[in-house]
Amino acid sequence: MSQPDEQSQQQSTPGTPSQEFAAFCEAEFERRLNSGVDFDEYQYRKAMALVMDKLASIEGEGAA
Repeated sequence: MSQPDEQSQQQSTPGTPSQEFAAFCEAEFERRLNSGVDFDEYQYRKAMALVMDKLASIEGEGAA
């Protein structure tokens, strides 16, 4: 019998909302960079940071 590798286990294990959002944002950032369409990288990162701060705050409230 074969054991599942770590990558498949990580993909099937849901992370915190902030981890999932960060992964989505990085994938979207790469997609936009490779799309050939200009976008404001600074504003994208700034908006991502705002949401990440809020998610971290909400997650912290749940742990308290």
